[in-house]
Amino acid sequence: MNALENKIPPPIVAALFGLLMWGGSRYVPGIDAALSTRVVAALLAFCVGAFFCLAGVVSFRRAKTTVNPLKPETASALVSSGIYGYSRNPMYVGFAMFLMAWACYLASPLLLLGVLGFVLYINRFQIAAEERALTALFGADFVAYQTKVRRWL
Repeated sequence: MNALENKIPPPIVAALFGLLMWGGSRYVPGIDAALSTRVVAALLAFCVGAFFCLAGVVSFRRAKTTVNPLKPETASALVSSGIYGYSRNPMYVGFAMFLMAWACYLASPLLLLGVLGFVLYINRFQIAAEERALTALFGADFVAYQTKVRRWL
C-alpha cells in the first residue's frame, strides 16, 4: 500500500470523497432540514475550511517554502508560526471542513463517514510520508514541533 503514499494530490482526494458522498446521498437516509438551514450550516463550515486553507498557504508563502504536498522533501523551512502553531496540517483541516460543509448541504449524518474516510486516508498515505520527510530534513526541530502541536486540531 506504500504505492499510494504522496501520489494523489490531497485536493483530488477530497474531491473523490466528495463524489462518493454525493453518490451515497442517493442511498442513505437524510434528515428533513430546510434548504436555508442546510445552506447556512454548509457556508459556515466552508468558511472555516477556507480560513484554514488560506492561512496555511499564506504561512508557507511567508516562509518561502513549497506548498506542494507531493514533494515534502523539497521544503526549505519548517513552518511553525501562524496557523501552524495550532495545527500541523491546517490545509488538510480545511479540506475536511469542506467535506463537512458538503455533508451539511446533503443533509445526511451518515455521509460524515466520508469526512472520516478522508482523514484516515490523508493520515495514512499523505501525512505519514510527509512527517518522515520532514523528520529527515529538520530532525530534532521537527520532532520538538510534533510534541507541541497536534496533527489536526
